[in-house]
Amino acid sequence: MTKRHEAKYKIDRRMGENIWGRPKSPVNKREYGPGQHGQRRKGKMSDFGTQLRAKQKLKGYYGSISEKQFRRYYAEAVRMKGDSGANLIGLLERRLDAVVYRAKFVPTVFAARQFVSHGHIRVNGKRVNVPSYLVKVGDVVEVKEASKQLTLVLEAAGLAERDTPDFLEVDHGKMTAKFARIPVLTDVPYPVQMEPNLVIEFYSR
Repeated sequence: MTKRHEAKYKIDRRMGENIWGRPKSPVNKREYGPGQHGQRRKGKMSDFGTQLRAKQKLKGYYGSISEKQFRRYYAEAVRMKGDSGANLIGLLERRLDAVVYRAKFVPTVFAARQFVSHGHIRVNGKRVNVPSYLVKVGDVVEVKEASKQLTLVLEAAGLAERDTPDFLEVDHGKMTAKFARIPVLTDVPYPVQMEPNLVIEFYSR
């Protein structure tokens, strides 16, 4: 189990927001930071602090992405044509573990990473066990036959707390998801406001 996985509730507490929209998040009860001085940390944040917080929130949302890997996504987003913030969101949503999570094959983004790593997922009929694999438009992601009856998978499909976005064509009967198009920020069902433009500003300083 990764350190980030063990501390996922701490991310919510530090941000003061329920970034995954989970019913059990501690923020639902206490909307202040952790520690004995958590309630007093309400000072005005600098521009750097605001940008850093936006970066931590977006990076934390996608689970166990390393700083080095996240910076690579930034570099790729800036190289691409169009709005860099929108490009960054598009790259993050193309990650295989993000697609598995969005399709509701598993209950959390942390479970999605593990599910892919353990070889339960196929892309266009071929097994892929790399969570950071970038799915392309038209690719079909599916849960392999032997894994379709796992308790984790069956429970995730029935979760009422989130819907599957329309940039995925999901068939829960067959446990398949077709990546129909690259999403923009407004397509992605984040439970909290994400600000990729501030993340771009943070790295471009």
